[in-house]
Amino acid sequence: MQYRISARRVDENGSVANSHGAEVALGTDLSGTPGAMNPVELLLSALAACMIKGVERVTPMLGFQHDGVSVALEADRQDAPPKLVAIRYEIVVVTEETDQRLDLLHRNILKYGTISNTLAGAVPLTGTIRRA
Repeated sequence: MQYRISARRVDENGSVANSHGAEVALGTDLSGTPGAMNPVELLLSALAACMIKGVERVTPMLGFQHDGVSVALEADRQDAPPKLVAIRYEIVVVTEETDQRLDLLHRNILKYGTISNTLAGAVPLTGTIRRA
């Protein structure tokens, strides 16, 4: 499987990325771009989307019942050299399932996530799942 996007600078305040008809504003101004996410926020958003997509993928296979999911993430960045040194997450699931089933869902989200597996190989990725 392959993925493609194209990105271009709009002006000194920002850029845009495009893929299959979708467009995302990119915060590429050094002082920040209102209404656009910076590169780290985009990376964290990709991880959140991966985790939510993981819920969508595995809940039918597990017969796991839920009424919604949310993900909160935060990352720590060092300055020299600039890189992320830690990512933490919290997955919140609206469900009546048992703690054991919630733990099973968590393991499956991490096991089958393309972005989560890629990032976990590069930076410590730690977090929890909990019931709303």
